[in-house]
Amino acid sequence: MKKHMLVSAFAPFLLNLVIFIFLVFLKSPFCLASSSFYEDCAPLNCGDVMNVSFPFYIESLQHPFCGYPGFKLDCNNNGSLIIQISGNNYSVESINYSESNMVLRNSPITTCPSAITKLTLDDTPFSVYSNMGLVILKNCSISRLPGKNLTRYRIGSCDQLFMSDADMNFRIAEEVCTKVVEVPVDGEEYLYWKVDGGNYTEVTKMGFTMSWRAPDCDTCRQSGDSNINSTTTVNKKPTIPVKKKRGRLLKKKRVLLVTALNIGVAMILVAAIICFLRKFKRRRITKTHVNVDLFLKNHQFLAPKRYSYSQVKKMTNCFKVKLGQGGFGSVFKGELSNGNLVAVKILSELKGNGEDFINEVASVGRTSHVNIVNLLGFCCDGHHRALIYEFMPNGSLEKFIYGRESSNSSQLGWDKLHQIAIGIAQGLEYLHNGCNTRILHLDIKPHNILLDQHFCPKISDFGLAKLFPEARSKISMSHMRGTPGYIAPELYSRNFGQVSNKSDVYSYGIMILEMFAGKKDIEVDQVNHTSDIYFPDWIYKKLHEEQLGLHEIMSDEENNMVRKMITVGLWCIQTSPLNRPTITRVLEMLEGDIELEIPPKPYLCYPSRPVNSCSPSTSFPSTN
Repeated sequence: MKKHMLVSAFAPFLLNLVIFIFLVFLKSPFCLASSSFYEDCAPLNCGDVMNVSFPFYIESLQHPFCGYPGFKLDCNNNGSLIIQISGNNYSVESINYSESNMVLRNSPITTCPSAITKLTLDDTPFSVYSNMGLVILKNCSISRLPGKNLTRYRIGSCDQLFMSDADMNFRIAEEVCTKVVEVPVDGEEYLYWKVDGGNYTEVTKMGFTMSWRAPDCDTCRQSGDSNINSTTTVNKKPTIPVKKKRGRLLKKKRVLLVTALNIGVAMILVAAIICFLRKFKRRRITKTHVNVDLFLKNHQFLAPKRYSYSQVKKMTNCFKVKLGQGGFGSVFKGELSNGNLVAVKILSELKGNGEDFINEVASVGRTSHVNIVNLLGFCCDGHHRALIYEFMPNGSLEKFIYGRESSNSSQLGWDKLHQIAIGIAQGLEYLHNGCNTRILHLDIKPHNILLDQHFCPKISDFGLAKLFPEARSKISMSHMRGTPGYIAPELYSRNFGQVSNKSDVYSYGIMILEMFAGKKDIEVDQVNHTSDIYFPDWIYKKLHEEQLGLHEIMSDEENNMVRKMITVGLWCIQTSPLNRPTITRVLEMLEGDIELEIPPKPYLCYPSRPVNSCSPSTSFPSTN
């Protein structure tokens, strides 16, 4: 114990000493007091354009001591500068020494971009900002692309996709690909939703800006040489002056000695930082576990049955049958001791202070409704977290909407889709009005709607849910929640209104329109890509012009049913929350035998686009 306290007390002193030594020796290998080094390190050109000086150096033309570690450049036969960072080669388009930044571009790739790897800058003096959020998804299953509406993102004949991580199809793409690599690009933000495999080369040519951190060489210049780090252009390789052999050998030894000292000190400093970060992470994880355990202790009357991790392993047969994979972790098929089948969600990592896990247990633990998934138990054992749900044999609604590779879509007739829409609305109505503590789901989408053996819908995945008292209709949020494409405008910007249960209504409306699109075999993304309007605006136009193709539906009753679903969906996606109906009013519209008025045209705004590209709509009648 005393030894541990002594080490803890000595650690800050040791860290300060290491930093002091590092700063003392930092400039030594680059600012030597011999004019021969200055002459050797005069600025150079690569080709006829680019001026290269400290902290950069050209490997084939200059000594390594002319630059800073990690700032090595290559001058190729075309007169272009190439820099390698994190295993990737980038063309240097320009260097701004006064601002300490440079413009880079991915080197031309004639084949598939398989050589591009993740740009990791943690242990480098570089930093980059890219405002487009572009990614390359690798090792994709080519046969599954058409069925997932992902064909347009494919790069040529490669097994790779190119898209924005804000694209509404990004989560679907992650399911058919095994690796995601970020591609930094500077560009106008309104362009990111247009990115696909066809314009991969054009988009990456825009390049990106990278900044650097390195000591200047003021001491060198004050010592008598004004060329170092200047803007003087030298069109030929400087000659190395003839010096006495012994003198040059001593200078080289000095460089090697000081460089070795710097490297040693840097390694000690990095090791100290790693130890500190590990200790901080352990403390954070411990605090998270304490928060979760404290919540479960205070809410035992709400929580379902608690299982140990060994019991979870036993019920899943050591996680033998995997049902799905998501950002939260994995879902496995299991069986309880009474023979009932269950779905076991294994959380890979607790986020924040364990809020996702707490939300799931707290919100679903308070519910009891035929259209809400039943939480049968949970596991909170050490660092293991798991949620145990009733098993849904038909999976999620998503595969019946977009499962064009099979006959899934044809299994659900219009009447069944109508009943599913009503069931989901009944579940939301219960969450918004049926509980003592109201629940805002905030992630309504087809993937989170599960279907039992009778295709009865059940709302699931309450990881993003928000609980609020019955007396309050509006809630405050510190950050945006939900899935792009289903997120209500007020979650992007409070200029559209306050977050409330109307935010769930918006997501529900988008989902209703997608149910129609899946049944009619309309490729929503193709509509978005080939015109200047997005799918809800397209379907609004078709509804207004009576061109929905409903003549294929045999009976007038089904015809009216589908028109009613579409009309309700368009009412739900009105941009202002005040113009949307409540979920109670939605149920009245779906179940009632009334003629519905076509809603006003909503904002002409793609769900993932910036909100300043929208135009206003009129208001919803005062029936809610």
